[in-house]
Amino acid sequence: MSNRRCRLERITNETTIEIKIDLDGKGENNIQTGIGFFDHMLQQISRHGLMDLDITAKGDLEVDFHHTVEDVGILLGQAIAKALGDKKGITRYASLFTPMDEALSMVAMDISGRPYLHYEVSFTGEMTGNFEVQLVEEFFRALAFNSGMTLHIRNLYGKNNHHIIESIFKAFAKALDTATSIDPRIQGVMSTKGMI
Repeated sequence: MSNRRCRLERITNETTIEIKIDLDGKGENNIQTGIGFFDHMLQQISRHGLMDLDITAKGDLEVDFHHTVEDVGILLGQAIAKALGDKKGITRYASLFTPMDEALSMVAMDISGRPYLHYEVSFTGEMTGNFEVQLVEEFFRALAFNSGMTLHIRNLYGKNNHHIIESIFKAFAKALDTATSIDPRIQGVMSTKGMI
């Protein structure tokens, strides 16, 4: 378990990103993307997922936040996959309902090697602060497809966009912690095929 960590970089004409992750950390983080609300949500993944996470991103924020948010999702997905390695002993599945005041969201995942995103979230407006709420879906799509994860996200209800998004990120964090946890009863990988 102590080796479930990695460091990755991604450099494009639009973004420069570095991520360091330790899946068996304590929830410590240092996150600087230049997007305050996004930093706050990524901190939720680290803290509630009990993983140490450092993210530094410099993107073309003068255009908009899209490239930075999506590219962080791409690299974080790749980092999770690399840190998991051969996936031996992991629980693999998890589903969580998480409230945030009036909002309630559900996240279910299967670390299956088969990337998929089902996203069923309705917002009460296009923005929370200066953050476009549609970017939440872009982030999780990039993460799911680059980690090889089947991911279902649904908001059951909520009125405040900040609360809706935060309930999703917290549910994702807790589900990821559960799905990546090691169960000593599992021999090899949790699959009748013998591989994930």
